[in-house]
Amino acid sequence: MNHKVTVLAVICLSAGVFATKSYGKSRIVEEIAPYVYPANRPASAPEMQFMPDGQTYLATSDDNTRIVKYDLATGKEVETVFNAAKTREASINGFDSFSISPDGTKLLIAVDKEMIYRRSYKAKYYVFEIKRNILKPLSKEHEYQQIPQFSPDGRQVAFVANNNILLKKLDYDTEVAVTTNGEINSIINGATDWTYEEEFVSTSTLAWAPDSETLSYVSFDESEVPLYHISLYEGYCEPNNDYALYPGQFSYKYPVAGANNSIVTLHSYDVATRKTKDIQLPDPRIEYIPRIDYAATSEQLLVTTLNRDQNRIEIYSVNPKSTVVKSFYVEESKAWISPTTYENMVITPKSVIINSARSGYQHLYEYSLAGAQLRQITTGEYDVKQCYGVDKLGAVYYQSTSSGPLNRVISKIDLKNRITDLSPADAFATAEFAPGCETLVLTVSTAKTAPSYSLISNSGKKLRDLGDNSSYMHRYANLPEKQFITINSDGNELNGYIILPHDFKSSQKYPVIMWQYSGPGSQEVLNRWALDWEYYAAMEGFIVVCVDGRGTGSRGREFETCVYRNLGYYETIDQLNAAKYVAALPYVDANRMGICGWSYGGYETLMAISALGNPFKAAVAIAPVTDWRYYDTVYAERYMLTPRANEDGYNDSAPINKVRNINCELLIMCGTADDNVHISNTMEYVSRMQSEGILCDMLMFPNMNHSINGCGARAVVYGKMIDYFKKSL
Repeated sequence: MNHKVTVLAVICLSAGVFATKSYGKSRIVEEIAPYVYPANRPASAPEMQFMPDGQTYLATSDDNTRIVKYDLATGKEVETVFNAAKTREASINGFDSFSISPDGTKLLIAVDKEMIYRRSYKAKYYVFEIKRNILKPLSKEHEYQQIPQFSPDGRQVAFVANNNILLKKLDYDTEVAVTTNGEINSIINGATDWTYEEEFVSTSTLAWAPDSETLSYVSFDESEVPLYHISLYEGYCEPNNDYALYPGQFSYKYPVAGANNSIVTLHSYDVATRKTKDIQLPDPRIEYIPRIDYAATSEQLLVTTLNRDQNRIEIYSVNPKSTVVKSFYVEESKAWISPTTYENMVITPKSVIINSARSGYQHLYEYSLAGAQLRQITTGEYDVKQCYGVDKLGAVYYQSTSSGPLNRVISKIDLKNRITDLSPADAFATAEFAPGCETLVLTVSTAKTAPSYSLISNSGKKLRDLGDNSSYMHRYANLPEKQFITINSDGNELNGYIILPHDFKSSQKYPVIMWQYSGPGSQEVLNRWALDWEYYAAMEGFIVVCVDGRGTGSRGREFETCVYRNLGYYETIDQLNAAKYVAALPYVDANRMGICGWSYGGYETLMAISALGNPFKAAVAIAPVTDWRYYDTVYAERYMLTPRANEDGYNDSAPINKVRNINCELLIMCGTADDNVHISNTMEYVSRMQSEGILCDMLMFPNMNHSINGCGARAVVYGKMIDYFKKSL
């Protein structure tokens, strides 16, 4: 047995016993459960998968056995298009999800989903022909498939199985292998590796040409990416009996900062000839291909690329048949390129809309298909967060912070630059548009009002209400009030909120819990509904405060990118200045202040309590990064470059190098199967604490991932946190 691990167990377990003395079933865990996930979720908008006509939509029956078509304008049922009990050829008892072919004649039905990572999954897929009521397995050779995608004409489905791309020709019921070199932990075709899924929010690189004759894709050679091993146990939540006596192991490719990434290559497959062409991109600086999308024609594939430092983006216009490559768009930055630029590109029949922050704020720019800038669509000292699309008259629809960084407004701008807001200014709105952008489902909430849903026209006229969460609001009628505040930190105005105890008396002094996330581009202080543990804490006598410091989003590029190459520095200054502001309030007990956070928030928690002169008596760090050298390439290097290029920055930004400064009670919680922020972050940190003679408290969640979810685990996380602060403050 490794002696170092043995010492770790003894010290941390004994610290937990003597510091908190929590025995038996916790009252707090039971009481906090209604305030945290999943019980705290309001009702969502009605399920609507829009049909291509933009006039109707499909939705699943409550028992997941039928798919029903509804009229969009009236909400009236039109017909049942799928009934699991009445299909021909094949039969299933129910299903998990479905998708619609581009021509609206077929469905892909998913059964027995199995999650792979946070977003990716495999399932048993079936193809359903609506008119003929025929259900057939997508593949006869592969039991499970990933990322199936209809061709534009609806006659073929491309999918991935065992890291290879296959093509199902529905007219002939035949299956063709597009690639054959796929291998677990070596070659991935069509799907993405872990890092792309987590940091580029992408699970598929399959791209069909508009004429359905060519399939383009990216291959990942991850053979030189180091393997990461995670121990698995039998557990009690979804137990695995195979690991009852001997732990199992999950291994996958995870490149830490500075390590080898997957080598990505671009390819096109000709359906008629069954031949694959390798497409060579000209710039050797290319490290990532986060997106590929066809433009209006089958001769133009737009390929988005980034260098390793992610401060240069180049979009190429590629002819997949001739393999001719031309530069379409280039942008360089002194810091990182905003992910919104490549995540929110919108392709229209005649142009491409790019959401760029090159002016200092995120704004929309329109380019011709030849790559010439046609116009800047939006301007101003605010950020466009998302572009939704363009209608037949050329009006562009988008979400922005035009009424302030705490709000989100849905707007349209026509060809004469006239802007029409489709949602209230003082609220948080999101939208889902039907094809053609004639109608949209509008979701609106505020800090005081749970989401309401409505169907509106693109002129802003309400067509019908879709739900308002009134019964949900009634359940939480006596919540304390969230109040927005601003504080000054070294001349910077920071946004925050404060939640006072329900029976607040200004003559009393209360303990404070400061919650934050603090990560680059993130935002916790928003005018939207966000019921969570904070309200329970306030009802238990705490004041809860959250402040978005420098580096967070929706305040322009300068505010966000000042943290470049030195994470944790300005964030810590701002959290300490926020704490000083709060401590000076007449109803705050400055001797009873705590700080907490999850993930990046856990990281910043450790940074804050490591700062000399900090005012915190207790801290809770959940799933914290403790050194950016332990984290993945794409995220860590986006903000810090590689450890070789920025050694001092990595050293200064690592809480693990600052443990000797800690002088408060500390609880760390994490999942043992966290594939994102590995448990090694915690183990190495606690090991360093031991070497300095510092005690800690720990709570591990066996087999839980970064979200620490399932079997009531979220209530345990926050119940333990509140209990810890009660006893420490």
